[in-house]
Amino acid sequence: MEYIPFEKPLVELEKQIDQLHRQAALKAIDLGAEIGKLERQAKSLRTTMFANLSPYQIVQLSRHPLRPKSIEIIQELSSGSFVELHGDRNFYDDPAIVGGLASIDGRATVIIGHQKGRGTKENIARNFGMPKPEGYRKALRLMSLAERFGLPIITLIDTPGAYPGVGAEERGQSEAIGKNLLVMSRLKVPIICVVLGEGGSGGALALGVGNRLHMLEYSTFSVITPEGCASILLKDASQAPSMADALKMTASSALELGVINSIISEPEGGAHRSLSETAHNIKQTILEDLQDLSALSPQELQRDRSQSFAGVGRFEVLN
Repeated sequence: MEYIPFEKPLVELEKQIDQLHRQAALKAIDLGAEIGKLERQAKSLRTTMFANLSPYQIVQLSRHPLRPKSIEIIQELSSGSFVELHGDRNFYDDPAIVGGLASIDGRATVIIGHQKGRGTKENIARNFGMPKPEGYRKALRLMSLAERFGLPIITLIDTPGAYPGVGAEERGQSEAIGKNLLVMSRLKVPIICVVLGEGGSGGALALGVGNRLHMLEYSTFSVITPEGCASILLKDASQAPSMADALKMTASSALELGVINSIISEPEGGAHRSLSETAHNIKQTILEDLQDLSALSPQELQRDRSQSFAGVGRFEVLN
């Protein structure tokens, strides 16, 4: 399907509008009044629907089958200048991680992101955006390259989590993630991280140790999926909606808790409604960050990164 369940009434209205447009063009008749009426209904429904989203509906949006993927965002950010680099120089090239060199408004950068597929066949090839240790080692190689040449690092996060298979564990999945956390905390170049869709567990955090961390409006960031949490704690995956609320995994909750620096707005109806507008909003945020961070020395960048994580979360004293 190219839509998620709660979008169905809106999608059906939009299909009616498309059909009327085709009929008007094919039969050369004026259906402007009917089309206008349906378009007003669709706009009203969209506004109402997206003004009252539950946390679990936001989870569904973060996984939308048409949601922009990292490569699509990279191409928009770099105006087609992206040069992808492959392999971890150790085992193989993990297609669940993409990365390379790109120019953003004339500024040379290294961009790295999780890559989900579009459709079943490509998702299988990309392992549904779940990297193996080689993916994180490829990312680490590119980060080291960025530091060597003094290039800022942009990471795009969109994964349900690192791949949990036996082979991945045998080849050091936890070590690969842990090393990324350690090395990213010490890099002497600016690091800007953006959560595009799902920000799942250590698989997301392995690309998420930055000076600035932002989330798209309908993305999520959490230690576990709500389905996984419900299965473990309640032995009932159908309780995922209540777990989505308890996990505080939406962008608004992450901002309130100090986990992220800002929320990047999406087009009305979600990022899948306009790739160009979504990429433009991300680009503006990145450019503002680059301007601010470029004034910091390598030591100040390290300290800024450390202070960002030291300020995460809150606690309450109970009497």
